[in-house]
Amino acid sequence: MDHRSETRDFLTTRRARITPEQAGLPVYGGTRRVAGLRREEAAMLAGVSVDYYTRLERGNLSGVSESVLESLARALRLDEAEREHLYDLARQANTGSRATRRRTTPDIRPGVQQLLDAMTGAPAYVRNGRLDVLGANHLARAVFAPVFQGAAARPNLARFVFLDPASQEFYRDWEQLAQDVVALLRGEAGRDPYDRALTDLIGELSTRSEPFRTWWAAHDVRQHRTGVKRFHHPLVGDLTLAYESLDLTADQGLRLNAYSAEPGSPDQDALNLIASWAANAVGPAGSGR
Repeated sequence: MDHRSETRDFLTTRRARITPEQAGLPVYGGTRRVAGLRREEAAMLAGVSVDYYTRLERGNLSGVSESVLESLARALRLDEAEREHLYDLARQANTGSRATRRRTTPDIRPGVQQLLDAMTGAPAYVRNGRLDVLGANHLARAVFAPVFQGAAARPNLARFVFLDPASQEFYRDWEQLAQDVVALLRGEAGRDPYDRALTDLIGELSTRSEPFRTWWAAHDVRQHRTGVKRFHHPLVGDLTLAYESLDLTADQGLRLNAYSAEPGSPDQDALNLIASWAANAVGPAGSGR
């Protein structure tokens, strides 16, 4: 992925979504030729010259100070995920070498799998930034059975969402979830643009999925730390679970996703049924790996 193009398109799309009214700028008569703010308006809001802002929007973040990045983030009304993405892009512009690429942990440690297996009442799995599932417990394999069914040793959530028709039945809010998946991959591309496996994954999805191509071009980034997901499980039907996504601080680039149902709810009853089914299917001696 070309870093300058990535930076240019991100800043351009952020500027295009802000109207002068939203920025508190006066609006005069006549037809505006651009969507959102003009460059000179964005430059004024950021407190930099038009020439300097033009340089930034052409993809050159080399040597940009933190104060300028903060001003740019405020002018373009970036949220937390977008601000983090801007800083990632600036960091890459100032290192720019494959030698500086992020060293993500390729596998989960035995202790992490042991923790997953101990979480008998909550479906949980560990993924990397490319959305490869590196480890899961019994209940996660049962709840996310369509993801694991027929997948390789390490299923990839993005491939499942965009390339497996079963995903649109499994995820009741498929479109929103699919856009979140694209946004997660976009953020990962900003953190680690030299990850060849990530580049290959994005190329594959862009080639094979029209929705992925469309949403990838939007340059949206999001954080996916907590929330609620709605499923249609093949065993119990509709199922709603809350989730928390936590960094594994000892394992760079890995996150643990754990799900739970509201106590005493029909969703908890459904989760208990899935757990019982999974225990009977695997047997007491199974490892779930």
